[in-house]
Amino acid sequence: MSELWFKPAYELAAAIRSRQLSPVELMEASLQRIEQVNPALNAFIAMRPEEALADARTTADRVASGEDVGPLAGLPFGVKELEDAEGFPSTHASVPYKDNWPDRDSVQVERLKKAGAILLGKTNSPEFGYTAFTKNLLFGVTRNPWNLERTPGGSSGGTSAAIASGMVPLATGSDGGGSVRIPACYTGCFGLKPTFGRVPKGPFKMLGWNDTSVYGPITRTVRDSALFMDAVVGHHPGDPDSLPHPGISYVETLEQLPAKLKIAWSPTLGYARLQTDVRREVEKAVRVFEKLGHEVEELEDGFPDPWKVWARISGAETYAKIVDKIEEHRSEFGRAFLTGDAALFFVGLAVGLAVGFGFNGDREGKL
Repeated sequence: MSELWFKPAYELAAAIRSRQLSPVELMEASLQRIEQVNPALNAFIAMRPEEALADARTTADRVASGEDVGPLAGLPFGVKELEDAEGFPSTHASVPYKDNWPDRDSVQVERLKKAGAILLGKTNSPEFGYTAFTKNLLFGVTRNPWNLERTPGGSSGGTSAAIASGMVPLATGSDGGGSVRIPACYTGCFGLKPTFGRVPKGPFKMLGWNDTSVYGPITRTVRDSALFMDAVVGHHPGDPDSLPHPGISYVETLEQLPAKLKIAWSPTLGYARLQTDVRREVEKAVRVFEKLGHEVEELEDGFPDPWKVWARISGAETYAKIVDKIEEHRSEFGRAFLTGDAALFFVGLAVGLAVGFGFNGDREGKL
């Protein structure tokens, strides 16, 4: 079974559809790998193994009968703890929300299932996704499969650790300030932050105003992410910010790449600090684009540091979501979540902002 652990998702899905691989065998391989490495990594924090195996058997029967089982047929997948999945509490990796049960799957999870993927469990994240490493009081620390003394990044750290260690071929992520991109680069995976609205979010209890946060995949290959995107994009009436279907297949687009591009890159974007070894590796990648015939130009100019502005916007929205629990459950939240460096997150405690988000909550009820 070990030969299945690190195969790309697109190869596994094709093998299942062509009856060269049983979805039951693949699910058993995932469960075996999780049993072997999850105690050390803590990537998965909740699972449904028996139900997933039953779903795999059902998929196997459908394949045998010649049914169209979907482009993701039989692929086990994980869902980031900040996203709703029916049958699991949506804890936001926060103790006060340990019994917060969703009414249904998120739109993204629903679409992955419709495409044939099989939900296996939830992957860890930091509390409300607010840090670039994955640790919380409810589920503990997630570690990097390349080095257990290192973090797999955050906030989609459970997902990146699960993909990089061969536990599952697919898992969901989300990204507002780097939460797909950081863990992807920390674990040697491919991460994609799509355009805002490209992948519908929700269902919502409150509509926010933060248009930086999106759902996006972390995968082993670019083609795997293209396959993922083909399954989840397109407008949904439950998300007023969702975009129409782009009218393309991301997988097919991979066969139609342009011959020459003009590419700009900036080592620091004008404000960031950069380690010398990181710069060295990035410059190696830049040279690959040049060898492929593309024109690459390094930019000297950049942007003002967006961190404080982004933190204030995100903090206001987060506060509006948890205001009813802060006083009664203050001691149950992670210390750094409400104080310390994360205090910037809560510059948005102003009553006016909270009232504004209360209006957005009412607006959601009227849609």
